[in-house]
Amino acid sequence: MKDLKIMFMGTPDIAAVCMKAMIDNGLNIVCAVTRPDKPKGRGHKMLPSEVKVYAVENNIPVYQPEKIKNNELQEILDQYRPDLITVVAYGKILPSYILDYPKYGCINMHASLLPKYRGAAPVQWSIINGEEYTGVTTMKMAEGIDTGDMLLQKKLKIGEYETSEQLFERMAVLGGEVLCETIYNLENITPVPQNNEEHTYAPMISKEMGKIDWSKDKRTISKLICAMNSWPLAYTEYQGEIVKIVSAKISDETPKGENGQIIRHEKGKGLLVKCADGGLWLEIIQFPAKKKMHVDEYLLGHTIKIGEILR
Repeated sequence: MKDLKIMFMGTPDIAAVCMKAMIDNGLNIVCAVTRPDKPKGRGHKMLPSEVKVYAVENNIPVYQPEKIKNNELQEILDQYRPDLITVVAYGKILPSYILDYPKYGCINMHASLLPKYRGAAPVQWSIINGEEYTGVTTMKMAEGIDTGDMLLQKKLKIGEYETSEQLFERMAVLGGEVLCETIYNLENITPVPQNNEEHTYAPMISKEMGKIDWSKDKRTISKLICAMNSWPLAYTEYQGEIVKIVSAKISDETPKGENGQIIRHEKGKGLLVKCADGGLWLEIIQFPAKKKMHVDEYLLGHTIKIGEILR
């Protein structure tokens, strides 16, 4: 399968890492399709996707159609005549004219153990829900959202305080390995239909989802903080200001007070805050117009009132 002509479709960093793995393993990517450049940052500078950057660095032709549902990609398909299309977090549902074009179909690398966590944000939701394990799945693509027959799966254990950003990095490496293994063994793998009765959905993450509810238990809040890192970051309100919580650790204490109450500061640990079944040590925080810093560092030049209630 090494000589297959492959079209690669993907956009973010996890896709670029998988693309690199394919090239490093000698697979023949004839072109890349990615989303159009987007404005980013305060200056709204137009920046390319990670897949585009990597493709250009490796002299792979790049195409960035605004739309693909009305045969906008047909000319590119006819030009390169790919035997296989691989898809990693491209960001759009592929229409039938693309799915049906290659001899070996379209293979997707999805960052979950399907049929669990179909959808846009499987990594974040696996952390939010406190899963012990996640993993990656390669599948033959169908016209539904992550509903195709499964090819290969591999599991990953999620660390107790592993953030989405950290988990994405590990998933990208594993995803690249599994994708290459799938392609090289494509003719020997028997596709397995998903059990739709077991499926769960992982919708897109929004900023509003990061708001901490201090009436919840400490592990649920801890997992939310991990899942929202690095974007959009979990947050709470202190004296009318939005404070982002970058990292926190579960306390073995059961402090008394109101949910959300700041109990005390302890150097090296941070701020102890009361929640439903115990406490959390807030470690790294970010006040408006300030950089991210450990609570100890912030308190060198600022005051946080003990006894105040976080909302």
